[in-house]
Amino acid sequence: MSTATLHVVGVGPGDPELLTLKAARVIEQAAVVAYFCRHDRPGHARTIAAAHVSEDQRELRFAYPFTTERTVQDPTYQPDMSAFYDECAAHIHGELREGRNVALLCEGDPFLYGSAMYLFDRLHREVSCTVVPGVTGMGGCWAQAGQPMVHGDDVLCVLPATMPEPELTAWLERADAAVVMKLGSNLPKLRAALATAGRAEEAIYVERGTQPDARVMKLSEKEGAAPYFALALVPGRKDVR
Repeated sequence: MSTATLHVVGVGPGDPELLTLKAARVIEQAAVVAYFCRHDRPGHARTIAAAHVSEDQRELRFAYPFTTERTVQDPTYQPDMSAFYDECAAHIHGELREGRNVALLCEGDPFLYGSAMYLFDRLHREVSCTVVPGVTGMGGCWAQAGQPMVHGDDVLCVLPATMPEPELTAWLERADAAVVMKLGSNLPKLRAALATAGRAEEAIYVERGTQPDARVMKLSEKEGAAPYFALALVPGRKDVR
């Protein structure tokens, strides 16, 4: 096992002030800073952490081979994405073998739909690894909306809008409160599921929560497509509290 350490660091949903003190320290002290991005963009996590990355640090920029160009149902999606994560893990492993600590940045929290978890899966049995939790995107969004979500014995469900509409509808009918992530092109499906579940008027749409261009509105008032950094909140019961 290498003497260097991989630090998987959650950097929060967008506001740089929502980095934890630990995240800032770990990023600043790492010899190498790694992060994911689209091929044509600098990387959201890297942008959030910019104030804590110096010119003296090496950077590993992992550009996804594709993002929305393919669906998960595409038979090439899983093998090609798996090969990409294998390659990223090999790059990090090489840095660790040279004795350089690596901070792998991840939006929100690394273990909540974070790409960094796929590298953690590949490396944590072979190398020293720590995880720094981050403020979740959903936490940032319900704070942005000023919307309490659960209380008492409410059950909260976190749902990907990518699931089939009947399953999405069933969960929305069952849950006291729900957060629906991965909207994008799935927004029409979510609207239909909410309507069938009788919860369309409860849903709140939050776009780019905690970021300078954040938007909050009732989902029923949202027009047009949803970007990647958007989710829907369905608050829990409104009993006395």
